[in-house]
Amino acid sequence: MSILVDETTRVIMQGATGRHGRYHMSKMLDYGVQVVAGIGPGKGGQTVLGVPIYDTVAEAARRHRMDAAMVMVPPAGVLAAAAEAIDSRIPLLVIITEHVPFHDALKVRCLAEVAAVKVIGPNTVGVISPGKCKVGVSPVSLFSQGPIGIISRSGTLTHEVACNLTDRGIGQSTCVCIGGDMTKTLNFTDVLELFRNDEQTSAVVMIGEIGGAGEEMAAQSIAAHGYPKPVVAYIAGRNTPEGKKMGHAGAIITGNLGMAESKISSLRSAGVGVADRLEDILTLLESTTPRTAGGLDFTAIGGKR
Repeated sequence: MSILVDETTRVIMQGATGRHGRYHMSKMLDYGVQVVAGIGPGKGGQTVLGVPIYDTVAEAARRHRMDAAMVMVPPAGVLAAAAEAIDSRIPLLVIITEHVPFHDALKVRCLAEVAAVKVIGPNTVGVISPGKCKVGVSPVSLFSQGPIGIISRSGTLTHEVACNLTDRGIGQSTCVCIGGDMTKTLNFTDVLELFRNDEQTSAVVMIGEIGGAGEEMAAQSIAAHGYPKPVVAYIAGRNTPEGKKMGHAGAIITGNLGMAESKISSLRSAGVGVADRLEDILTLLESTTPRTAGGLDFTAIGGKR
């Protein structure tokens, strides 16, 4: 199993006729992803890499079953593109675009919640279930199939942690970059709940950072309801000065809100192992869930990375 996407997922690309959309669609096709349609207003009737292009999502929906939509349009066009996909009730929307206006992102979240559509992003590298499917821009060579789920606010750290695990022979079930902006729909708690019932996922890595309260909320959920699988975490930005934004729009400390130490303390109080350094994630995973004596088998599954 996996969460959110698998080998049966049928994907449309919004922004398929642009340079970046075309490039990343080619990478998805190379990985065996079922990209069934592209959206390019005014370019309907064309094909890109053998994929039919439609002017609107509604038109594509009349001809194809669609399980996920990937948005790669300029920031000013994200709200309209997302609204189209949500209106067509596509179950999963992955918004790659960075610098989406804050109020547009809020509107997307409201629309998605009303329609019960899951949204990853904005400002994300997407989601990948190694060897099965990716809806995003991650380089597939960094990933391998296995039992570790990853939830991250950072695309770069998603890649680094997955690569470190893969190099140690530890595969991943699904890696979800929830995005680095202040406003997002799927959060740590939501994805933890998806991993809770996933038979392939034996342990979860959370990669957080300063700003917001998503990590603390996840810790509260774990403490209140318990969690059946080991969880380890890393919080980036521990030495960031107050009021200084570091990289992501959501990575900013305001007063006592979003401080690294608050997140670390909350997670540890909930029984989550928190790594001081990225390389310590591997040590925590192996010590929390040993490979032997009835413990978990972390070995990466052979085949496509």
